[in-house]
Amino acid sequence: MNPLRPVILAAANSPRLKRAVTRTPLTAAVVRRFVAGETRADLAPVARELLASGRMISVDFLGEYTTERSMADAAVAEYVSLIDELAALEAPDTAVPCVEVSVKLSALGQSLGQDGPAIAVENLHKLCSKADESRVWVTVDAEDHTTTEETLEAVRQLRTEFPWLAVAVQTYLRAAEDRLRELAAAGTRIRLCKGAYQEPETVAFQRAAEVDASYLRCLDVLMRGKGYPMIASHDPAMIDAALTLAAEQHRTPADFEFQMLYGIRDAEQRRLVSEGHGLRVYVPYGGQWYGYLMRRLAERPANLGFFLRALADRS
Repeated sequence: MNPLRPVILAAANSPRLKRAVTRTPLTAAVVRRFVAGETRADLAPVARELLASGRMISVDFLGEYTTERSMADAAVAEYVSLIDELAALEAPDTAVPCVEVSVKLSALGQSLGQDGPAIAVENLHKLCSKADESRVWVTVDAEDHTTTEETLEAVRQLRTEFPWLAVAVQTYLRAAEDRLRELAAAGTRIRLCKGAYQEPETVAFQRAAEVDASYLRCLDVLMRGKGYPMIASHDPAMIDAALTLAAEQHRTPADFEFQMLYGIRDAEQRRLVSEGHGLRVYVPYGGQWYGYLMRRLAERPANLGFFLRALADRS
């Protein structure tokens, strides 16, 4: 285990440290770089600016870890309001929807005991029904490997009614390639990412070279399949590979897209858009940004260097 992990997790759970960190001007600048704000009012100008630049968006509401049904209900209510506001920003004449929401099933109640998975599916259905009325897409985010099968099963169930429903697949998981063959054959929209959780070696590749190799294999499966690939990566090698495969498979901007995090590689995002490629920015917002950011670093402490490098890269 990385020695930084317990330190970062302790920091995430320390109210005193949170107060100190959130009142530091430099920290506030870091947060504004990577999180759109705490409320939908904060999110709105960020979303409008990104859309005006020709980019698409996928918005994630950062809430508390859901331990009660009332918390899941509150998350659903927030997402319903979010979908309403995003729908007003949607351009009706685009090949694919420019606005999307990203949601974790844990936020919708997946972990609420024996009935949790069913509660999460019920709540996801509510969001998909609302989104379907509003020309807004939904992607179900990946979490740690213990939730993967339940998450995929939920997406399978709801895709019979909402075929545009997407799911994220993490390619550092050893089973990713086999899962992707099934999903791609079914024509699923798939967000392909390397993965950020700290997983055991029995289920996940540990070395960067292995993770990269798995990503490239999975990318090849997606590009040759019937699905809609969403290449969620800032890695130039993965982006170049995606462009090569897209050209070989005669895919157009309506057939695949790139995805990057808000605040990361802005110049590269703009370059891809200027060349006619679809690019969607993953934009988080919510009052729980501190815990979210710290947990991201704890899940994979190597992200710390990544975020610090991004801060220095103002291009």
